[in-house]
Amino acid sequence: MTGYLLSLWASLLATIDDVLPIVGILVGFQVLILRRPIPNLKRVLLGFLLVLLGLAFFLEGLERALFPLGRLMAEQLTAPDFLGIVGSEAEGAEHWGTYVWIYLFSFAIGFSTAIAEPSLIAVAIKAHQVSAGTIHPWGLRVAVAIGVAVGITLGAYRIVTGTPLHYYIISGYVVVLVQTWFASRAIIALAYDSGGVSTSTVTVPLVAALGLGLSSNIPGRNPLLDGFGLIAFACLFPIMTVIGYAQLSEFFARRKSGPAS
Repeated sequence: MTGYLLSLWASLLATIDDVLPIVGILVGFQVLILRRPIPNLKRVLLGFLLVLLGLAFFLEGLERALFPLGRLMAEQLTAPDFLGIVGSEAEGAEHWGTYVWIYLFSFAIGFSTAIAEPSLIAVAIKAHQVSAGTIHPWGLRVAVAIGVAVGITLGAYRIVTGTPLHYYIISGYVVVLVQTWFASRAIIALAYDSGGVSTSTVTVPLVAALGLGLSSNIPGRNPLLDGFGLIAFACLFPIMTVIGYAQLSEFFARRKSGPAS
C-alpha cells in the first residue's frame, strides 16, 4: 500500500511541475498584462486542485492499467500457440493473414477509445452548438471513431508486414488533399481538428502500448523502428472520414430535396 501511495505522490509532484508553467502564463497575462483580477478566484483554485488530482490519478492509472493491458493484449494476440504458427512461419509480409485477430482487436480498440475520448466529446458538443444543430455530436464522434479504427488497423498491418511508414502517410495525405479540394469550407477546419483531438488522453496510451507490444512480439520487428507510428494513423484517417461523412450527408440531402424542387 505504501508503494502505491508513494507512486501516486510522485505522479502528483510531476503533474504540478508540468502544470505550473501554464498557470503562471495565464495568471501573469491576467494580472500583469490585462491588469484585471481573476474572477471567481475560489472556483478557479478549486478547479485547479481538481485538475491536478485528476491528472495525477490518470497518469498513475496509465502506468498501472492501460499500458500493461495494451502490452499484455499484444503479447497474447501474437503468441505462436494462439496463432497456431511455428518459429519463422510468422515472419514476412506473406504471412500477414495469420494475424487477423490483431486487426480485429486494433479496429475495436481504436473505435472504442475514440468514442470515449473526452476532447472529441467536447469538440462534438461545441460543433453542435455553433452549427445550430446541423452537426450531430454522435454523427461526428462515430465518423471520427471509424477513422481512428481504420487507421489503427492499417497501422497494425504495417507493423505485421514491416512496410515503410511514409508510404502510408504520404498516400493518406494525398487523399486528404483531394478531399479538401472538393469539400465544403464549413467542414474542413472541423475535420482537421477532429484528427487532432482523436488522439488524446484515452487513445494515445493504449495505442502506443499496442504498437510497442506488437513490434516487440512479432518476429523480425524493431520496437523503435516499427513500434511507433500508430498515432499518426489515428490522426490522419479521421480527417478522411469526417470529410467523407459531410460529403455523403450533403449528397443525400441534395438527393432527397431534388425531386421536390
